[in-house]
Amino acid sequence: MTALTLSPARLPPFLSAPLAASLGGAKRCMTSHQGAQMVWHAWGQAAQPAVVLLHGGSGSWTHWVRNIVALCDGGWRVLVPDLPGFGDSDLPSGCTDVDHLPEHLHAGLQQLQAAGPVALVGFSFGGMAAALWLQAYPQDAQHLVLVGAPGMGLTVPERIPLKGWRHLPTPEAQAQVHRHNLMALMLQTPEALDDLALKLHTANVQRDRMPRRRLSSTDIVAQVLPKLQARVSAIYGEHDALYRGRLPELQAAMQGWSSHWGQWHTVPGAGHWVQYEAADVFNAHLLTVLASAGVIVQAWPFLNSSQYG
Repeated sequence: MTALTLSPARLPPFLSAPLAASLGGAKRCMTSHQGAQMVWHAWGQAAQPAVVLLHGGSGSWTHWVRNIVALCDGGWRVLVPDLPGFGDSDLPSGCTDVDHLPEHLHAGLQQLQAAGPVALVGFSFGGMAAALWLQAYPQDAQHLVLVGAPGMGLTVPERIPLKGWRHLPTPEAQAQVHRHNLMALMLQTPEALDDLALKLHTANVQRDRMPRRRLSSTDIVAQVLPKLQARVSAIYGEHDALYRGRLPELQAAMQGWSSHWGQWHTVPGAGHWVQYEAADVFNAHLLTVLASAGVIVQAWPFLNSSQYG
């Protein structure tokens, strides 16, 4: 097995002091498979039950900055990779879409030596990756939680009006487009688009090396769900831009597709990036979902939104 490289985590410099302090103690773990390195951020001890958080497209581990502390306080070892082709992770040779990721995720988890029960929580593109991962390697986790995941064949027919930004000559012009795109796809309320959201998004999209993700518009996850041995649950924002007006239909469909259904939670007032926009409510639902699998049941303190930066 390839040796695991560990070092102290380097947090983004624009995090608020309270948020950076709450995320202190993280380890930067570098795993390798077929010559490609993947960077993980890890909190907790190897003996603890592990929850793996998979970020969305054009993202990185920072999609989860408002959720990690709650999971740590709940007794979980938290493992958050930059998916191959995103953030600080390499883009493997020939890797062009989500179906190329499972073997790299599996190899990374093996190198991280997750000893206890494992749950996968996948946001958007990361939800697709998690479902395909468990289809290929069903022994890797016992619970799958999908958050705003596409690939169901039920997304709204209207094209989300995203705009290009790489051709723009100044950071100010690019920032205007980033704000537009965040409100078009990721967030529901204008107040959710704070300085931190803009800085996280800007840093993430600049490192996206997998721009063509065609499987997101197919029903690939719907095809996979009946085959999974893991328990499947879901958390979606009420106003998720991918499913406007179709969440009840999606909920019924997912419950029918899944052989081992868990729970469904809708977060009122939130958009696609629900774990950022409504972190307190999302964290409470996620801890409830994870505890329902019978792995751990432990009281955890609610964190005030000020602690999230």
